[in-house]
Amino acid sequence: MTGGRLRSRLAVHGRALVTGGLALGVFAIGWAGLHTGFYRDGQVIDTPTYQRYGDAIANTLVPYRDFGLEYPPAALPVFAMPAVLRPIEGDLSSYQRWFEAEMFVCGALSLVLMLVVLIRLDADPLRLRLALGLAAGAPLLIGPVILSRFDLWPATLTVCALAALIVDRNRLSAGVLGVGFAAKLYPAVLLPVALAWVWKRRGGREAAIDLAIFAAIALACFLPFLIIAPHGVWDALTRQTNRPLQIESLGAGVLLVVHAITGFAITMQPGYGSQNLVGSVADTLPIVQTTVQLMAIAGVWIWFARGPAEPDRLVRAWAAAVCAFVAFGKVLSPQFLIWLIPLIPLVRGRRGFWAGGLLAASLVLTQLWFPRHYWDLALRFAPVESCLVLARDLALVALLAVLVLPTRRNRFRSGQRPAVVS
Repeated sequence: MTGGRLRSRLAVHGRALVTGGLALGVFAIGWAGLHTGFYRDGQVIDTPTYQRYGDAIANTLVPYRDFGLEYPPAALPVFAMPAVLRPIEGDLSSYQRWFEAEMFVCGALSLVLMLVVLIRLDADPLRLRLALGLAAGAPLLIGPVILSRFDLWPATLTVCALAALIVDRNRLSAGVLGVGFAAKLYPAVLLPVALAWVWKRRGGREAAIDLAIFAAIALACFLPFLIIAPHGVWDALTRQTNRPLQIESLGAGVLLVVHAITGFAITMQPGYGSQNLVGSVADTLPIVQTTVQLMAIAGVWIWFARGPAEPDRLVRAWAAAVCAFVAFGKVLSPQFLIWLIPLIPLVRGRRGFWAGGLLAASLVLTQLWFPRHYWDLALRFAPVESCLVLARDLALVALLAVLVLPTRRNRFRSGQRPAVVS
C-alpha cells in the first residue's frame, strides 16, 4: 500500500472512530433519558426475578438443582454478578443499578462491534451515521424494557460472532455462538449460516472444526449442570417448547383484533411467566406458527447457502434468520426486539434504509403499549392496544420480507429484461 493510500485509509478509519464515539455518547444520553419523565411510568420489570436467582447463587445454591429457572446456563453470570457486587444484600434498587450497568456495557460493546463490521464492509460515512445512530437511539425508541431484561447480553454475542466472521476469525465466531446458544438458545439459528459461510470460503474441513467448537463450548456451559441436575436443565429447556400462544405473538395479535371487531370469544390464561391465549383456535395457532417459523428460518439458510459468500449477504442472512425467529415465534415478548437492534442497521443500501425504518417502527409500536398499557391489553383486550400489537407484528413480517426478497430494477435497456438483484 502506498503512502497516499495508507493516509487516506487512516483518515477514513479516523472519521469512522469519531462517528463511533458520537454514537456511544448518544447511547449514553438515551440510556440516562430512560430514567426520566414518562419512561418511569408503569414499568413491568424482570429484575426482581433475576435478583432471586442472583441471591440464590451468591448464597451458594446450585441452579437447576436447588432452585428452578427457565434460562440456560450462560445467563447465570449476568444474574449473579449484580448480587455479588451490590453493597447491601437483598436491596433491589442496588441490584437494579448494577444490572443496568451490565446491560449498558453490553449495549456499548454492541456499538463497537457494529463499527468493526461497518469498517470491514467499507461503509461510507452516511451509512455509518445512519446505522450507528439507529442502534444508539434504539433505547429511547423501545423504552425502559431494555433496562430490565438481560437480552442485550445474547444480542451482543450474536453481533460479536458476526464481527468475528467478517474479520476472518471463524473459529472465534463459532465459540461465541456456542456461548450465545447457552445464554438464550436463539443464536443456534445462526449456526447454519456461519457454517455455510466457512464452507464456501475455507472448505468443509474448517466448517466441521467450527461445528465441533460450537458444540464443545455449548456443552462446556451445560455439562456441569447436566451432571448435577439433569432434570432441572431438561425442565428449563422444555419449558420454552411447551409454551402456549403468548398474547403478543402474531397469531394472538390477529385473534385480538378479530375479537375487537367481531366479538369473537378469546380467553387469557397466565402461565410460563407470561399472559397467553387459550381455546380451540388459540391452541392450534402455536403449531401453525412454529411450522411457519421453521420454514422461514430454513428458507434463509437455503437462500444464503445457494448464493455467493459475500459479506453483505452474510449480514442480511444473519439479520434475517433472527428476524424470522422473532416474527413467527409463538412467543414474542417486547425484549425480543432487542436481538435485532445490533443487526438490522448493518444492512446495506436502500434495502437497509427500509429495514431500519421498519425496525424503528416496530420499536416505537411496542413502546406505545408496553409497559404502560400492557395490562389493558392482557386483562381487557383493549382495542387500541390490540391493534398496536398486530401492527408491530406485521411490521416485523414486513421487515423479514425486505431482508430476503429480491428487488426488481425497473430499468429497461435495449434488448434487455429487468434484472433481478438479490
